[in-house]
Formats: sequence, structure tokens, C-alpha cells
Amino acid sequence: MRAIVGLRESGLKHALGEIDVALSKTPNFRLGHLIRGDLLMARAGNPVAFGPKASVNAGRAPPQDEPRMRLQRYLDAPPRDSLPLPMLRLAPTQAHAVLVDTSRSRLFVFANRDGEPRYVTDFYVSLGKNGVEKRREGDQKTPIGVYTIVAARQKLPEFYGPGAFPISYPNEWDRLHGRKGHGIWLHGTPPETYSRPPRATDGCVALTNDDLQRLARYVDVGRTPVVISEGIEWAAPERWQESRREFLATFEQWRADWESRDVERYLAHYSPGFRAEGKDLAAWKARKRKVGAGKSWIKVGISDLSVFGQPEGEGMFVATFTQDYRSSNLSNRTVKRQYWAREGGRWRVVFETVIS
Repeated sequence: MRAIVGLRESGLKHALGEIDVALSKTPNFRLGHLIRGDLLMARAGNPVAFGPKASVNAGRAPPQDEPRMRLQRYLDAPPRDSLPLPMLRLAPTQAHAVLVDTSRSRLFVFANRDGEPRYVTDFYVSLGKNGVEKRREGDQKTPIGVYTIVAARQKLPEFYGPGAFPISYPNEWDRLHGRKGHGIWLHGTPPETYSRPPRATDGCVALTNDDLQRLARYVDVGRTPVVISEGIEWAAPERWQESRREFLATFEQWRADWESRDVERYLAHYSPGFRAEGKDLAAWKARKRKVGAGKSWIKVGISDLSVFGQPEGEGMFVATFTQDYRSSNLSNRTVKRQYWAREGGRWRVVFETVIS
């Protein structure tokens, strides 16, 4: 990309020099050859074929879209010191988190600093041939949602490069909505290919082999979250902190209301469209009222809480946590996940499940 930036800042000769250096290091970089050809055409008096103005469609993208997406990283980067709203809190066990912006063909890595995300690096990625919002097997779309890296694979066909990191698609939210398919990976590229166009995979997230090996440094199998979103809202630190405080205060009120044994106040945190364990809200309320009537005291401890944005609707967050529940007649420890949606100006739980 220094070649394209160099074209804008230092002229054609400098840009050609930059691309020649890049091609001497990575001769299989087909995009580099494309850019070099365009630069040579420009030197001959013809217009350059790439630029930042064209948009990337949901369908299959021509090779020329790759320089546009790569150039966007330099010309339209997120504001300095801004924070991603889809990452409100990392759990202590999550050293790093991955955020994929499908609209930019960009994968961001963040480090966990006292529960807050801190930018580490970012990489260009290729996504599904038919865009995003995967719904069925074989639709060649990349899923949107909050996932976890569940494995690390190395002994694979050359097509996948040096390895792959499968993610937890379909998750419980996908299954609730009838989304099908499997085998969504973060993986590399064939040895004869340096990188692929923005829309070129069967639904996976593909990086260059060098970038995949760099990404591997930040992966902790079973713990590293992967948030895939079509566009990311970046916020100034003050606004980000305000959003974080608001949601965490609501979450704490849910915990305190449950502990108070005021069943109606506790149930007010649940959406009219709530689903859990195959029950709708009416069945859930009936069960909770019956159980609550037999308690003389309740204590609810929360640890390892993470909060990530679920990229759909007007506003949703996914809270995953370890719940230490104790009461006058029952004690257990579970890992729970809740999906919260903003409804009528307040946050409510729309789905709840026990992970383990």
C-alpha cells in the first residue's frame, strides 16, 4: 500500500519503486502485479484503474477491489484513540480479542488492559464470495456475530496455508434463528497466492500466510473471542466509557434484583420476546415465581464477565460470565450467556442459556 500512498504523495516514479521492492520480496503477490501494471499504464498516459471511491458489493469482487480496500486502511482509518463500541468488556481470561469489520475487509487485534480493549494491530482479510450474514450450508457467506476460536489446525491441505483457527459458528444465537452450516475458519492462502480479493472464500476469513502466523501469537484456543460485524462504530473514550458504565450498571441491577428475591423486579429485566431453555417469557415467569417462593435467601456471584456487541438490530450486547449461585436450598456454578437488546429505552434480556 506504500506504492499507492506513494503515488499520491511522491509521484509515479516513487510508487513504482515501492511496488518493485514489494514484488521482489513476494513475487506471488498477484495484486502487486496488478498495481504495477496500472502504474505502468499511468506512466504511458492512461488512467490508473484503482481508487478509493468505488464501493465493494456484497457479491464476488473483482481483483481491483483489493487495492481499494487496502488503501481505505490508510485514507479512512478509525479516529486516533477511539475505541470500538462492540467491545465493552474483556474477561480477565481473554488476553486478546479479534474484531472483523467486513465492510473494510479488516481484522483488528486488541489486547486486554484491565478489561478494556487496546489496539495492537490489524490485517487485510478476504471474506465470503456472496457477502455476509450466513444462513445456510453452502451459501458462501461469512457469518455475523460473537464467536470464540475453538481449535488450532496445522496439518491441512495447502489451500489453507500454514494453518487455521476454527470459530464457534453456529453458536446458540445462530441455532435459535435456524442458521445452518459449519466449518468457518480463520485461515491462510495457497502457497502460490499471496492474498485473495475481498470476496473470495466460501465463508471463511482468509489472511495472507504471513499475517496468519502473526495472528497466531495472539490466539488462545477456547478463550479468544472473534466478533464479526458489518461495520464498526468507533467512539471517543468518553462516549465509550459512558456506554460501558450504562450497560454494566444495568447488568449489576439484574444481579441485585435476582438476589433481592423480588421476583417481579427481577423479571422486569426480561423482554416480552424472551426465549430460554425452550420456554417463552410466560413459562419462564411461571417457573421463576414458583422457584422463588421456596427461597429464604439468594446470593449471586459474577466473575469472568465479558461484554461484546451482537451486530444486528438497533443495539444488542452479549454478556458471558461465570455465575456462582447459592440459595437456601440450592447451590451451583455455571457459565452463562445472555443476549441483551435495547427496547423502549432500556436494556432487556432476549435470550439466556447455560454454556457449561
